[in-house]
Amino acid sequence: MLKEYRILSPSGIVGYGFPEESWNIGMAQKPDLIACDAGSTDPGPYYLGAGKPFTTPSAVKRDMGLMLKGALELGIPMIIGSCGGSGGTPHLEREIGILRELARENGYSFRMAAISSEFDKEFLIEECNKGNIVRLGAAPQVTPEDIQGCRRIVAQMGVESIIKALDQGAQVVLCGRAYDPSAFAADPIRKGYSEALATHLGKILECSCIAAVPGSASDCIMGYLYEDSFAVEPCASGRICTTTSVAAHTLYEKSNPYMLPGPGGTLNLHDCRFVQETARRVRVYGSKFIPQKKKNVKLEGVKSVGFRTISICGNRDSIFISHIDEILDGVKKRTAENISGTGIEYNLDFIVYGKNGVMGALEPLKEITSHEIGIVIDAVADTQEHANTVCSVARSTMLHYGYEGRIATAGNLAFPFSPSDIAVGEVFNFSAYSLLENADPAELFPRTFIEFCNGEEI
Repeated sequence: MLKEYRILSPSGIVGYGFPEESWNIGMAQKPDLIACDAGSTDPGPYYLGAGKPFTTPSAVKRDMGLMLKGALELGIPMIIGSCGGSGGTPHLEREIGILRELARENGYSFRMAAISSEFDKEFLIEECNKGNIVRLGAAPQVTPEDIQGCRRIVAQMGVESIIKALDQGAQVVLCGRAYDPSAFAADPIRKGYSEALATHLGKILECSCIAAVPGSASDCIMGYLYEDSFAVEPCASGRICTTTSVAAHTLYEKSNPYMLPGPGGTLNLHDCRFVQETARRVRVYGSKFIPQKKKNVKLEGVKSVGFRTISICGNRDSIFISHIDEILDGVKKRTAENISGTGIEYNLDFIVYGKNGVMGALEPLKEITSHEIGIVIDAVADTQEHANTVCSVARSTMLHYGYEGRIATAGNLAFPFSPSDIAVGEVFNFSAYSLLENADPAELFPRTFIEFCNGEEI
């Protein structure tokens, strides 16, 4: 009979931070695994394309330092998924560098594995030509030209390569882009626990206390895995898990609350039962796992589409606000006239907060009722200098644009910052969102091992 397997998840993403008091409560329970997700596509395609993490080195070092110290003290695995946010090679390399610093500064001894998830484009073009890359959902079918145009392409690894790394003696595993539950599910699956229960538990733990009340991505939560079920409970006494909070997080970010596809198969949650075991702990029964007939992993690729400059401004004139649509249309036309003949390729957009800045065309409330509006002028062009030019012309045009009923002529806009225009840099779009079919997913993700002895690499 399998014993209780305990997983400590300190935060929703490494670098988000967590209270040491909560951490100590979790560590006192002697977990069998410390695991944490470190990435997401939520911040958009920029970070993958630019090769920049969306967490800071100092924040990651603080979190990883506590996690590594705890894992070594207890002699248990520490596994981090989607290192650096997007899980590309530069993201993973930064986290390896931070781990090296921690090992050297503290004289640690351990064996680590780094698992890469960034793919060579030539390999993927060959797989595409073989028909092994298939469309995913509503995304278009990827072509060899799409792949060639990508700046960077990663795939979400499942548990297979992580299990191999653990089997090969790694105590610490840093993963490139990974399916969120994989870091939590790999070791218990390796030790004989239900793939369905381990994956479902990982789905809940990956965002830490967002599954609790009050919710937070910056606090610790414990997961308890059994032969027939699992349980979750926050470490901090001021939080509780309820059947509603845990069930709600199960369908978090999913289009179908009952069928959750991922690498290796699909979680079937039709028969799940959520039971309030104590005032703070919820137990879950009935998770099932349907293995894939054809094993696959999800590809995420991004391409550069230009450079962006923005200007943030506001207006509190009710007459201006009542004419906002015609003013924006007029500014677009006047901007096009004022830069005609320059050969600049650009796209100009306006995000209007107080009107439909959040939902855009999907906003159901058409009448503006706010006394003020905020406007983001968004210019994207083929070069940064061209984006600067378009934003500057649009901003000055809107500042002095004339409209019916206008009273003040000094200027239509209030700018919270000087300089008013902000060069954001290169812009990326997701351009490859597909499934790569492969009979042996573990071998898609190469593993590199590093041995530390008293802080030195051997």
